[in-house]
Amino acid sequence: MSMFIIALLLILAGGTASLFAGRRSTLASFLAVLGTFAGSAAGLFVSIKILLLQGATTFNLSWQVPGGEFSLAMDPLSACFLLPIFVLSPLCALYGAGYLAEEGKHRTLGPQWFFFSVLVVAMALVVTAANGLLFVAVWELMSLSSFFLVAFDHQLPAVRRSAWTYLLACHVGAACLFALFLLAGQICGSLQFSAFGALQQIGPGLALTLFLLAVIGFGTKAGLFPLHVWLPDAHPAAPSHVSALMSGVMVKTGIYGILRVLTLLPTAPVWWGGLLAGCGIIGAVYGIALATQQRDVKRCLAYSTVENVGIIFLGLGVGLAANSAGLPQIATLALAGGLLHVWNHALFKGLMFLGAGSLLHATGTRDMNLMGGLLRKMPIAGGLIIGGSLAIAALPPFNGLVSEWLIYLGMLQAGQAVSGFWGLFPYLLVGLLGLTGALAVIAFTRIVGIALLGESRSEAARHAHEASPLITLPQGLLLAGCLLIGLLPQTAIGLLAGPIAQLLHGGAAVPLEVAGTLGSLGRWGASLILLLGLAWLLLQFLRSKRPVAAAATWGCGFSFPSSRISYTAEAYGEMTRHLLPRVLQPEVGAVLPRGLFPTAASLTQRSVDPVLQKFFYPVFHWLAERCVHLRWLQQGKLPIYVLYIFLCCAVLITWSVIEGRI
Repeated sequence: MSMFIIALLLILAGGTASLFAGRRSTLASFLAVLGTFAGSAAGLFVSIKILLLQGATTFNLSWQVPGGEFSLAMDPLSACFLLPIFVLSPLCALYGAGYLAEEGKHRTLGPQWFFFSVLVVAMALVVTAANGLLFVAVWELMSLSSFFLVAFDHQLPAVRRSAWTYLLACHVGAACLFALFLLAGQICGSLQFSAFGALQQIGPGLALTLFLLAVIGFGTKAGLFPLHVWLPDAHPAAPSHVSALMSGVMVKTGIYGILRVLTLLPTAPVWWGGLLAGCGIIGAVYGIALATQQRDVKRCLAYSTVENVGIIFLGLGVGLAANSAGLPQIATLALAGGLLHVWNHALFKGLMFLGAGSLLHATGTRDMNLMGGLLRKMPIAGGLIIGGSLAIAALPPFNGLVSEWLIYLGMLQAGQAVSGFWGLFPYLLVGLLGLTGALAVIAFTRIVGIALLGESRSEAARHAHEASPLITLPQGLLLAGCLLIGLLPQTAIGLLAGPIAQLLHGGAAVPLEVAGTLGSLGRWGASLILLLGLAWLLLQFLRSKRPVAAAATWGCGFSFPSSRISYTAEAYGEMTRHLLPRVLQPEVGAVLPRGLFPTAASLTQRSVDPVLQKFFYPVFHWLAERCVHLRWLQQGKLPIYVLYIFLCCAVLITWSVIEGRI
């Protein structure tokens, strides 16, 4: 555990040192990246060791805070979530050094790097905190540091609005977590997780209350449908390396929180797992359906995060339900798929957000309709985005296929094991997950086709150029990780044996026939790579034997092709628009040509999130109007605020006397 503490201190030291670099932004970036790499290497070593040995270690330090203690514990479940933190954080830091290089000429980057380091340390502490008060403290620290990172371009009104929405959602979730730990502490007489064993004996009503508080509090951070209120706006607003870190690993702290609480509560009834699986599959379909309608590439990826979080909860929910129903092998398959998808999503979503940042860095826009033809201008960055798109669409030979295949297999076996009417539900989930996969293929071929292929659609796209090695190298390493898990899936599953056993309270190992099939997936993937490599070499040989003329991309027979006649992001999404439920269809506005000599016509399309637009935003607006009436409390006079403090202390002392605490 001492090495883990040293790792956190190294990361924090790098971020703190960057504050003293002043306007020397290159030095600030260097110090932060160096500290993040050194600390992450040490943390990664500890995490892998815990996963291999399936052991546990603790650290306790006296803390002069009532009810609190600086108590840390690392077990296989913690290490499972620490691993992506320590893999993705240094790569995002390295990318950020190149991404912010131009920005550093005009502003100081020290605060940005300080909050980046604090975010990494806070995430690591969240998944190792073993005291309720410490957990809430580092949870708030994680939320505040990420708020300042999202608000990096605070001079833009849209960014400020997105940052405040994110902060509001974080505090709504935090309120539920306060209630969760206060209630658990009252039941157990302590806020130490080691004392929470008493929760195993509580009644079903209290257990349900704690579970629902955990789902709402942690699900808000995770982006679980319908609590994804902050996700679609915050990711596009944040710098791309921050978006990658938040989407790749920060949302997973919410998943960790729910799983940790479930290990403390009595064995979950079947319907708890069904609730998580139901929210997961609805969120997966909902998120990817909206992703197919976005023209903002980062907003498209944000909704894809809602989808992938839904897939993770689908696997975990099915696994928990199967475990409660006495089906350990099915539970093992589904949980293995869900936990592996946590790792896989960190890799390919981190890659895709960094890739989107490369496009934004080269063109100055997130609008796919203003890109086009970028694969010729940026072959390395474009090729990496194509690889990431294959991985995120669960296509071979990449990692997304492995985790989703395990979830499919678990649901299919659940359908065979459950008799009667209820046996139809696993098959329904299979069909909905298949629909999600089909929509994911459309969403990411859309990004590749509109942003990378065809002709340039703007002046900025015509002058785009390849990104620096600091930007492309992290993406290449992430793609290599996607390929490595795709080719050696049994190795990754072997590392997850400890966390799965914790969630199953002993549980079962992955069935031997499944492990063998995973090996076959890797071999088929390697064969596919070899076949594609030979085909590429043959193509290059044939092209060398004849001259190749350069010409404009075919423009549907128009004599003078231009960007105006090419497919737009909206046009590509037309194949899915009419198939979606009316509530998910985008708003279309048209000015049609009229008369013999028509004036200019126009067609506009705007995709909105119905949950946000028709529920959350009206609720927020209603609350804001009511809160205006409380502004009289803000007198702006120091004696009034001292009076408030005095009254609050008097009430607390009176309550303590009545309760016999004094």
